[in-house]
Amino acid sequence: MRVGVVSDGVYGDRAYENVKRFFDAIWIEVEYPSSPLLDEVELDVPPCNLYLSYVRHPDIVLALVEKGLPTILGVSFGLGFLRQALELNPRVIAPSTLCSLEDNTGISEVDEFAKRFGRPLLEVSLEDGVITHVGVLRESPCGSTRFASQEIVGMRVSKELFNYLGLRICHYCRAPRLGRTCDKERAAAIHAKQLAEALLGKVKGEEERVCREVLASLQGV
Repeated sequence: MRVGVVSDGVYGDRAYENVKRFFDAIWIEVEYPSSPLLDEVELDVPPCNLYLSYVRHPDIVLALVEKGLPTILGVSFGLGFLRQALELNPRVIAPSTLCSLEDNTGISEVDEFAKRFGRPLLEVSLEDGVITHVGVLRESPCGSTRFASQEIVGMRVSKELFNYLGLRICHYCRAPRLGRTCDKERAAAIHAKQLAEALLGKVKGEEERVCREVLASLQGV
């Protein structure tokens, strides 16, 4: 499947490097216009099976959406914009964060992409309550899942583990802090929840209690 990572040069470079590990990814750079409002947009981009957009100008994004191809918005502009985009192209997805994307959208190209990239899916090995290995089965497109998960190897299951993972996700995540539709804190919470779920069934006693407390505090994430 060919995935076009569309950027105006600021975001998307790490996602492109990561996505091309599994898909036929191409980098598509478009101009960021100086005007906040554009009367006409001519957007010449190569055809792809799926576009992953990191474009920051709404009119350019709408021109991409008008191509009629499946599109994931890595930068969104609120629900009103999404409704407008869906009127042009029903195969548009705007997840709250790219690490919240799941393979249940009903859009085959998006779901194929989301088997590899989206809400993290981890496989954890333990020895005496200490993490010895973290396998990443699904990860955030930006690579923060893979980078941060390797830094918790050797740590004991505890509240400190989840706090540390959250801090490292915030460090690697490219989303704005406290952004309108996507932010580092939400990405950190999603990763903490997914780690707790991966650990349940493998821990007991105090370590199990910690995992259950994390999951209870992150319901709805």
